[in-house]
This record gives sequence, C-alpha cells and structure tokens, in this order.
Amino acid sequence: MTALQTAALDAGPTAPESTPTPARRWLRLAGRGVAFLLFMAAALAALVLVVAPMATGSQTYTVLTNSMAPKYAPGTFLVVKPTSFAGLRVGDIITYQIASGKPAVISHRIITVGTTQSGERVFTTKGDNNSLADAAPVHAQQVRGKLLYAVPYVGFAANVLGQTNRGMLMPVAAVGLIGFGAFSMVQGARGKKRSKKESGPTA
Repeated sequence: MTALQTAALDAGPTAPESTPTPARRWLRLAGRGVAFLLFMAAALAALVLVVAPMATGSQTYTVLTNSMAPKYAPGTFLVVKPTSFAGLRVGDIITYQIASGKPAVISHRIITVGTTQSGERVFTTKGDNNSLADAAPVHAQQVRGKLLYAVPYVGFAANVLGQTNRGMLMPVAAVGLIGFGAFSMVQGARGKKRSKKESGPTA
C-alpha cells in the first residue's frame, strides 16, 4: 500500500459539498409557507366561487350599479339560490327579472309584502342605497332566487365570461384552482427534500 493510498483511507468522511446558509433555509421555509397559503387560497376560491354555487343549484350574478352600495358595491359577486316565492320575507334580498320573461335582472331588498286585487302575493322592493322604493311590484314569475352569499370585488372578473360561458367553465375553474394549489404544495415539498439532502449528515 502506498503512502498516497494510506492518506486517502485516513482522511475520513468528506464534508458535504454545500451547506445551506441560514438565509437560504429561511427563504425555503418562506417558500413552503407561501405554497401552503396559495393552496388554501385556491381551495377556498374554488369552494366559494365554483363548488358551493354548483352544489346548491344557485345562479351567479355581478352587481353593476350602486343601488345596493356600500355593502353590495359594483363588482360584488352574488350567489343566488332558487327559493319558493311563499318562503320569501321582508328583509330578504332577491334577484328578479325587471320585466317578466326578459333576461335583465336586478337584486334588491324586499321592504313590504302585499296582495293585488285578485289576491296575488307581490313584493315591493328597494335598493339599500336608493331613496325611493321600486315603482313596479314584483310577481312570483319574475323572481330568480334569494341571495345566499356575496363575495366583493371578483364579480367583474366573472362577468367577463358571460352568464352562459360562466356556467360551462365552472367545473374547469374548480379543477384549475385546486390543481394550482396542489402544484404549489408539491413544489414546496420538493424544496424541503432538497434542503434536507443538501444539508447532509451532521458531524
């Protein structure tokens, strides 16, 4: 055995090629935290904007005017659930056709319940931000549903898709949001494994 070989045997285990600095460790920890937050945000967005409306059979609309401001300002995303006309009460916010059989709708609050001369039940509605009640009474055939919940700010983005396209793209959006969150989590887990591998065995 030569002196060179003996020296090689006596050298013992080599140090890791690179040891992550504390700064790099903190950056990776922060990255995993961001990935987790992105996953949670994507899952929540999918649940609130896509899954819940589909599961409850609700329709989604976007507030376009200031009549229900400030709580339901323009851009608010409304989830409206079909509800029996008999079950609606004063104080409920309903979405109804401005003219029976026409596609244009409005979302206002019921302020009184009355009856016509023929005994038909009708509602008087009013926008929370309006000084006067709506002139025309609302009949059963006009009502699309009762407000289930609202999400501020995201309505304009949803409105770009249009009412028809929005319904078609809802399942795709749900899968996309959850998939993006899962991808972020996987990337964070891979970063954690790399960090452990680079740190090597301790002395």
